[in-house]
Amino acid sequence: MNSTVAEQGLGLAHYWAQGDAVSHAVAYALLIMSILSWYYILSKGWSSWRIRRSAAALEGFWQAPTLIDAIAAIKLADTENVYTPLAAQSAEAANIKPHANSLNANTDPGELITRTLRQEINRVSARLESGLTLLASVGSTAPFIGLFGTVWGIYHALVAVSASGTVQIDKVAGPVGEALIMTALGLAVAIPAVLAYNAFTRVNRVTLAELDAFAHDLHAYLTTGARVGK
Repeated sequence: MNSTVAEQGLGLAHYWAQGDAVSHAVAYALLIMSILSWYYILSKGWSSWRIRRSAAALEGFWQAPTLIDAIAAIKLADTENVYTPLAAQSAEAANIKPHANSLNANTDPGELITRTLRQEINRVSARLESGLTLLASVGSTAPFIGLFGTVWGIYHALVAVSASGTVQIDKVAGPVGEALIMTALGLAVAIPAVLAYNAFTRVNRVTLAELDAFAHDLHAYLTTGARVGK
């Protein structure tokens, strides 16, 4: 295994040494895509773990004696500040006293709470989806960028063989094998991005479903004084 890695490293070094500006641009593009995707994978992975850990505090929210105590308790557990804004902002909207000349003066309090909850859910949704577009783009384009690098390397290898005037299998197999490394690198960049995208999409779907249910319960409590189903 170590010999295989060493051979791949030597092949990549030789590919880089023999490559032109286009080959170098392909390698730099894959490197940048890998760095960006791993940055989002690690940062969003840490954030998603903290979000899922704090989700358990939602049920405990309704065990608090007062709404103020409930908001304070969930604020301590909600380290990513995902669930707390819904409770805090909706409670503030329920107690708001609209000015006589404002648009809120003619708005039903229940509708005002609904609008506040919807705005907070949209804010959280936009935050959860940040970085997913980049991961999807990397996962879908990196293999083709690597393939382009391979095709370009094979083309230059064939041109060099043609210019030498002699066709020998060892003169063709070496450069072609080195060029295939770019396809492998493209897949190495794309696969983690695709897997991370699928994992984060599922986490976001579960989190948004919990937020929607929490918002429904909050709306029922703030407008009728009783939690849904209780």
